[in-house]
Amino acid sequence: MPFYQKVGSIPHKRHTQFRKADGSLYHEELFGTIGFDGMSTLLYHEQPPTMVKDILESVDVAPKVAVDKNMKAYLLEGFKVPATEDYLASRTPVLTNSDLTISLAAPKKSMSNYFYKNAQQDEMVFVHEGSGTLYTQMGALAFGPGDYLIIPRGMIQQFHFDTEANRLFIVESGSPIYTPKRYRNWFGQLLEHSPYCERDFRAPAHVPAKNELGDFNIKVKKEDMIHNYIYASHPFDVVGWDGFNYPYAFNIKDFEPITGRVHQPPPVHQTFETNAFVVCSFVPRLYDYHPQAIPAPYNHSNIDSDEVLYYVDGDFMSRNNIERGHITLHPAGIPHGPAPGTYEGSIGKKGTEEYAVMVDTFKPLKVTEQAIALSDGKYHKSWLK
Repeated sequence: MPFYQKVGSIPHKRHTQFRKADGSLYHEELFGTIGFDGMSTLLYHEQPPTMVKDILESVDVAPKVAVDKNMKAYLLEGFKVPATEDYLASRTPVLTNSDLTISLAAPKKSMSNYFYKNAQQDEMVFVHEGSGTLYTQMGALAFGPGDYLIIPRGMIQQFHFDTEANRLFIVESGSPIYTPKRYRNWFGQLLEHSPYCERDFRAPAHVPAKNELGDFNIKVKKEDMIHNYIYASHPFDVVGWDGFNYPYAFNIKDFEPITGRVHQPPPVHQTFETNAFVVCSFVPRLYDYHPQAIPAPYNHSNIDSDEVLYYVDGDFMSRNNIERGHITLHPAGIPHGPAPGTYEGSIGKKGTEEYAVMVDTFKPLKVTEQAIALSDGKYHKSWLK
């Protein structure tokens, strides 16, 4: 859950006159969520943020579903998604439902001639490989490998990459992405038993406002269409802001694992939550220390949720033939567990060095045409001895 931030120049009282040196007014914008009931931020612009000059063509970006009612386990070889010059064109949807879309991306170039606004969904961008800076109205947010970037809907984004070697795991969410409620007290402060604290979250750094006029292309996503808006002023002309609604970064290496004498259930790895899915982080940790513990996860039935695992790095103890960038999908209603031999083989092991991101959805996921092209075709048989 973001906490209050104040950046740049703002007036003493909200909704009051805030004047420039020449006597003219800055332009206040309330940037809120869930009507006027959710988190919000007040921004102060050099120019009105409303000056639309033209609306050009619109493009349909709805995921193309190949398997609607899926009951098959899949392994997707994510690094087979080809590197693509353009950031938006590189986003390849692989799994989707009415609550979220999971995509992979391998963009090579920075967004130099346009901006992007997702007016439909919040975004979680996990940076597997690459580094750079995410620019928004709120400022600059540097990122690198292992970073979760949480970008609330409506943020005007421009990704700048340091190199052409970038790999991203992206979740677009129809509901806001929060830290779990059980980690916070009544006031929103993270509690002592939380696997992270406020120090671990990074907010945008202030950058000088770009008070520029011209033609600025903002690609706006709404209802699975991208609409090309041409604005008369630069979207990053903000001199200051304060509030709770802004993008932030959290690195998976700052997640502190919770362990026990016997194998702990997946919720101990939970990192974020929505009303439609949860996100968990698997990180290096000591194994269970009961003298007869079996460190490998027990077989379990996914009755209530589809489980997606994105493998980031390390030795994935409970699976065989898993590589970086692989994605596994275990559908609700079908039990799954460790690969043959790994259950017994984990006994006596002291720890793991794996990194992985898990998304558990409360509605079934549909498999896209692009996902079928990445499938190994045989994962659902991988538990045969």
